[in-house]
Amino acid sequence: MKKFVYFQKKCNFIVILFLILSSQNIFTEIEKKMLILGDSLSAGYGIPSEKQWVKIVQKKLDAENIKLKLINASLSGETTKGGLSRLPALLEAFSPDFLFIELGANDGLRGYPASKVRSNLIQMCKLTERKEISIILMEIIVAPNYGTKYMDRLTRVYKEVADKCDAKLVPPMLNEELVLNKDLMLPDGIHPNANGQYVIANDLYTWISEL
Repeated sequence: MKKFVYFQKKCNFIVILFLILSSQNIFTEIEKKMLILGDSLSAGYGIPSEKQWVKIVQKKLDAENIKLKLINASLSGETTKGGLSRLPALLEAFSPDFLFIELGANDGLRGYPASKVRSNLIQMCKLTERKEISIILMEIIVAPNYGTKYMDRLTRVYKEVADKCDAKLVPPMLNEELVLNKDLMLPDGIHPNANGQYVIANDLYTWISEL
């Protein structure tokens, strides 16, 4: 009988403890983090901070109570070499769960060798190997400045890297529908304006919200 009473009191204690912890939100979902390593397209070139696609997507995530924090480490003019050099410190500072790489367009504009772009991207992947970080790699649109052979080679690099690094490959941020619509682009014809940022945010939110 004493054993039964002891057991009953222990069960009651466990129930009470569970209720207390629940009331203090101990069991709330842990927020994950995505580090965005990109160029001017992700840095929001020429656009106020609150109207950039990263901020728009973050607001949508918060509104849907999706526990994912976007950390934007993008720089205008950034290349794969520059991103690689900055990545170790960024991983140390933020310890992200996801790494979103949106780099390579500036490499293409400058005619950097496709083999070097591939090497830089693979080295970025290797930096995350022991940190359990999932990689998202965005394809790029390459201008035909250096001929179709170079354009095709650089474009293929992204599929090769995604396969080698087991990364999620996502379509380019800029597509023909966006680029050819003057209402969505800045006068330079390269960067999206505020309206274009909303189009990008809606496209990217589709897969970001499912991570």
